[in-house]
Amino acid sequence: MADDGAPGAAPLAHFPAGDAVGVATGSLHVYRGLPYAMPPVGPLRWRAPVAMERWAGPRDATRTEPACIQPRRRPGSIYDSPLGRTDEDCLCLNVWAPADARDLPVFVWIHGGSFIWGSSAEEIYDGSALAARGAVVVSINYRLGVFGYFAHGGLSSRSSEGISGNYGLLDQIAALEWVRRNISAVGGDPTNVTLAGESAGALSVLCLMAAPAASGLFQRAIAQSAYMISLPALSHDQDGLYAAEAEGERLAAGLGGLASMLEMDAQTLADEALRAGFSPSPVLDGVHLERQLVDIFERGDQAEVPLLAGYNSGEIRSLPVLVPKLPDTAEGYETEIRARYGDLATRFLALYPSSDMVESTLASIRDALYGWTALKLAETQKAAGLPAYLYLFDHDYPAAVDAGLRGFHACELPYLFGTMKRTPPLWPQVPDTQSEADLSRAIGDLWISFAAGDVPRTGEGVTWPDWTRNGQHIRFAATPEIVDGLSSGMYAFTEEVVRRRRATGKTPWNWNVGVAAPRPGSEAPAR
Repeated sequence: MADDGAPGAAPLAHFPAGDAVGVATGSLHVYRGLPYAMPPVGPLRWRAPVAMERWAGPRDATRTEPACIQPRRRPGSIYDSPLGRTDEDCLCLNVWAPADARDLPVFVWIHGGSFIWGSSAEEIYDGSALAARGAVVVSINYRLGVFGYFAHGGLSSRSSEGISGNYGLLDQIAALEWVRRNISAVGGDPTNVTLAGESAGALSVLCLMAAPAASGLFQRAIAQSAYMISLPALSHDQDGLYAAEAEGERLAAGLGGLASMLEMDAQTLADEALRAGFSPSPVLDGVHLERQLVDIFERGDQAEVPLLAGYNSGEIRSLPVLVPKLPDTAEGYETEIRARYGDLATRFLALYPSSDMVESTLASIRDALYGWTALKLAETQKAAGLPAYLYLFDHDYPAAVDAGLRGFHACELPYLFGTMKRTPPLWPQVPDTQSEADLSRAIGDLWISFAAGDVPRTGEGVTWPDWTRNGQHIRFAATPEIVDGLSSGMYAFTEEVVRRRRATGKTPWNWNVGVAAPRPGSEAPAR
């Protein structure tokens, strides 16, 4: 356990990895920038993370270490948060623990950001409020972009397993292994770990539920706005995607070859890879991810853990890059849908009518990516005899409404973390009212009671039903409400579309929706 010392003194934690001096903040002890693996630099670039030896002497854990190297976000992004320094040497984590912690549940957070952007140290992810509810909270960095998900035949040939890519996923596993070995030093229970993430962090959670090397490292999972898209195979075209190695070799050819990339300045490489269109993604490498996630979950081969999952009502409103150009008229919209969906067009138009093409398009993409995934996860959990707690975040507040961002992607995060005053500069400001604070408290109660191993419940007595038992979910509006009917026909329709696309093996099944859906016979590998 951490040494308290004199009142107000800096806490000293005796981690097996080495001693660390943190900061006492109220009733919490906070340790920042703790390394969980060797710096992935020089000869360790594009290598699996290497375990560190025990560091010598007390480590200063009072300041945040650099975020992982990443390009700048798109101008005007509401998600653009000041990161401070970035560095290729970034494999570290942060810990918030109650000062008197003893065998508390551990909540491990994986940030989102399309596998390109983000940091465990962003203020919106501050773990203080969650830890104060009775948990040890951990947030982790992992390699991003070209550093985290670059596959190449030359890298595969130097690997003992004959694979490449998935370095970011392996970082996440290494961080979980660090937690298992070290977290009891600050009062966390290493046998009671909840793995949680949002967006790309939630897709990471699904990958870790599917990865054999992560088995046993966590006992519960939370997937917020997860998207179970088709993933590229390592060495062959599959499901409408080019082989990851081929895409990596295409990138390398434009950057002077693999040897040049191994020597290139890290920031330059991150920027050039994004400019060249490199799209980082977990890879089906046959070792860490053996099959498509949907196949793994359908077979019941995912980690046998309870799952909390859900999505937001306005996911796509803040993600305009996902919205295709629409026809000029309702008739043109219907013509496109009928040409692309064939005998399923009538069902599509019933769900997403031409009377409001913009709203229908936003809804159809939301459902194909996030809604279908949440319900697919619940269905597969039910088939495996495992609990699933589902939610829809459908909460509005004035600044978000005024910006046209009702229920936007990630808008639940400041409520979960209690960081409504610490959002990025362009984020629609959450009002400082009692009702918003009450909703935040309720969400934090639900997530942490789930992490504790209990049925999720709020301090006001709202109990979250297991969807697999009665089909009910929580809708977060002004207050949490227990309701029926999350699907409203959406799931059955999308499941049929996905089933047909999977059967052909020639097209991805989630990104191409509505007027961007492939015309029959036009399927080809996608970049």
